[in-house]
Amino acid sequence: KLEGSKCKGQLLIFGATNWDLIGRKEVPKQQVAYRNLGQNLWGPHRYGCLSGIQVRTVVSGPCAAHSLLITTEGKLWSWDAVPSPTQVLLTLFFGFPLSVNRFLNFSRSGYRTGDHFGAILILKAKLLGPGSSRRSEGRGRHGIFIQNKNSALYFLLFIMYNGQPITKMACGAEFSMIMDCKGNLYSFGCPEYGQLGHNSDGKFIARAQRIEYDCELVPRRVAIFIEKTKDGQILPVPNVVVRDVACGANHTLVLDSQKRVFSWGFGGYGRLGHAEQKDEMVPRLVKLFDFPGRGAAQIYAGYTCSFAVSETGGLFFWGATNTSRESTMYPKAVQDLCGWKIRSLACGKSSIIVAADESTISWGPSPTFGELGYGDHKPKSSTAAQEVKTLDGIYPEQVAMGYAHSLVIARDESEVEKEKLKKLPEYNPRTL
Repeated sequence: KLEGSKCKGQLLIFGATNWDLIGRKEVPKQQVAYRNLGQNLWGPHRYGCLSGIQVRTVVSGPCAAHSLLITTEGKLWSWDAVPSPTQVLLTLFFGFPLSVNRFLNFSRSGYRTGDHFGAILILKAKLLGPGSSRRSEGRGRHGIFIQNKNSALYFLLFIMYNGQPITKMACGAEFSMIMDCKGNLYSFGCPEYGQLGHNSDGKFIARAQRIEYDCELVPRRVAIFIEKTKDGQILPVPNVVVRDVACGANHTLVLDSQKRVFSWGFGGYGRLGHAEQKDEMVPRLVKLFDFPGRGAAQIYAGYTCSFAVSETGGLFFWGATNTSRESTMYPKAVQDLCGWKIRSLACGKSSIIVAADESTISWGPSPTFGELGYGDHKPKSSTAAQEVKTLDGIYPEQVAMGYAHSLVIARDESEVEKEKLKKLPEYNPRTL
């Protein structure tokens, strides 16, 4: 039985507010009407259009400009290029509305490319996935309509999956992972770097002066997990029961029931943690966590990096957040967070945000767009983890981060907490 998030609170936002304007010095002609919407919020803001709405889950991703949230009433809200969040109306062909029990992850592929696929949802035990991307064509023949108020009509397709009940999903830039209740893992999408785990990186197909990969259009079980010895031997790892999965842009992490970590896909910048930059076509054991008392309890994937929280509470990092500097080729402890109890962690393109104990912590190299939340007239970036002082006294229930924006569900149970939140500025694009 799936259980929704136990979080409850107000949504806070900081960072970039207009995907199309990120990093631009001039506003494109088609965006002139939304000039004010391109502002970067350097400190946390309350979302004006969500005033009075209690949020229980919020999601984005390191490849995503899109964000989604679920309210405590089970309503789904979404925003991307639209000025502000709007409630999403979900209706089956037969016309009755659907409530949202839980959503699991989101991704948008390609920076400024226009290719994208959206949320993977569990709606009344039905598994759904969108069919808007050319890479997701053929995922199913039946579906639902999805419509934002005051926006266009979209069409989502049922994924062609008939296995055990789903307990977790994760999205990369152009691929997805499914975990079932028995601990099996399935994948589909673009296999370019081996990130599907099927011992293949796909085949090129030339179409109309465009090179594409022969994508896998239906979920297929990841059948093999391996380890490599120091002398180069490849040995199968038996009895892998998957308990968690996370995806970066082009790599995947898995945590199993024995607290082991596996990684595969694109090996650039050391994001796989195997002390080499070779792509891996099947899940490979990350050696550091394969010792008694040194297993992992949580895993997180960034765009070009990876994180794991050990069973003793230590945070480990490998890969790169700043690709112009030296990469971390195998898991190393993040000393700045030693002693903190990490509750939630999220990654953007190169920035990190963490909810730990009573505090919010963030860091990331330049350029940033406010997603670190340090505030106006403060340093905009940091290569070392720092507490977000603008959120002092505000308890972060959950954090999420997109390509260049951060989201925090802030607890508002006591009068003191409510008053603290009221003192934060309000961001309401409809009134700008």
